[in-house]
Amino acid sequence: MQALWMLFASLMFAIMGMFVKLSADQASLAQIILFRGLPTAVGILAWACATRRQIVPPTWRLHIMRNIAGVGSIWLSFFAMSRLPLATAVTLNYTSPLFVAGWMIWQARDATDRLRTLAVIAGFAGVIAILRPTLDHSQWLPALLGLGAGCLTSIAVLQVRSLGRAGEPEWRIVLFFALSTTLTGGLATLASGWTPLSPYGWSTLMGVGISGLLGQFAMTRAFSRGSAALSSVLQYSTIPFSILLGYLFWADQPDGIAWLGMLLIASAGLASTWRTLVLSRRGG
Repeated sequence: MQALWMLFASLMFAIMGMFVKLSADQASLAQIILFRGLPTAVGILAWACATRRQIVPPTWRLHIMRNIAGVGSIWLSFFAMSRLPLATAVTLNYTSPLFVAGWMIWQARDATDRLRTLAVIAGFAGVIAILRPTLDHSQWLPALLGLGAGCLTSIAVLQVRSLGRAGEPEWRIVLFFALSTTLTGGLATLASGWTPLSPYGWSTLMGVGISGLLGQFAMTRAFSRGSAALSSVLQYSTIPFSILLGYLFWADQPDGIAWLGMLLIASAGLASTWRTLVLSRRGG
């Protein structure tokens, strides 16, 4: 059952990326961000109030750090998704385990962890393989911002780990992330003005919000109900789902070198994630 929840989450996140690209034809980036956070924030708030949960956290510092990184990541990743082939943008966002591994190697001042070191090298070789054959000059900025999203996601992941160790429940971590996303999207929309939408535009924005909400719920369920290692491995199924959707909707066909790059990033991310889980169980 855990595997099904995680595969469903991965599919929903791939569909969310598809809706981000579709909505970018009519809506502003600020509107897309607003609709990404709003359904999740409303849904969790309604549930928390109905079950009389404590909404205000005992400490704000870790939440603030997590949300600065997390919201920055979602802005950069959505910008990249709106301008790059879907599979390319999604794969770049999945470099976050490589940044986490690099940080841990640097923090320990120890390069003798050969698996992590090789994973980082192989993963960023994959980044080079993706970028060089597939992008023209107009796509370099969104590609670099997509890579930046992966870096910020790694910072957010480390903060989520600290929040978990501090006893923060998962639902409250997700809630404040959704509230922060809604707030920044709403303020940016007020500053830039509301872009009028057709029924098609409204439907794509609702698709962003609903698929994001379902993906978040399913991923939280998967990680809380079973093996974190299995969920971490299966979350990379978002990449093949994105490749399929990119082919169906935009006829995106990565060439051989780009396929190799995606494989390197996914393999390196899986190896790094597995190594991090093993060491965390040992207290390392």
